[in-house]
Amino acid sequence: MNQELILASESQYKKNILKRLEIAFTTEAPAIDETPQTGEPARALSIRLAQAKAETIAARHPAATVISTDQSAEVDGEILGKPGTIENACAMLQKLSGKTVSFYTSVGVIAPKQPCITHTEEVVVTLRELDLLEIERYVKKDMPLDCAGSFKVESLGISLFTSVKSGDPTALEGLPLIKLCQWLRDQGFRIP
Repeated sequence: MNQELILASESQYKKNILKRLEIAFTTEAPAIDETPQTGEPARALSIRLAQAKAETIAARHPAATVISTDQSAEVDGEILGKPGTIENACAMLQKLSGKTVSFYTSVGVIAPKQPCITHTEEVVVTLRELDLLEIERYVKKDMPLDCAGSFKVESLGISLFTSVKSGDPTALEGLPLIKLCQWLRDQGFRIP
């Protein structure tokens, strides 16, 4: 099959997840405004951004199949951003200690001459009670400064949890592969 496949992201995390499928793809950043709208819940934000990212790249490459993804997290009705600094990551993990966090990971696909389809996977993560020293130790080792929730589940972040509930374990990493595989097979991609 010679169909072009583009991941609407230049995130190394998302590239690594998609590489598991062993299909050729390129990447391109959509460069859209990701600011939540006033009163927008995390799930709605994730869906809106996944669709906007796919549509932005599909407009540039109408003959390609475009994959997009977005993840938003919330606790107690508040959307969690990416910490950006060690201090912010430690403060976020202190806030999340002993709490349950909902992550909404949306995947969007636009095939040539098709509308965007999206799917959102909710992952519910419960963090154990964390003390400040282990939070600081974790943040310095894993440096999760570009991760919502201030942890990397694919690395040491898993040690912070008491449970993870999800229908697709790859969703917490940032790209729900179960639904994506189905959609790509529907478009003629051979997986596996």
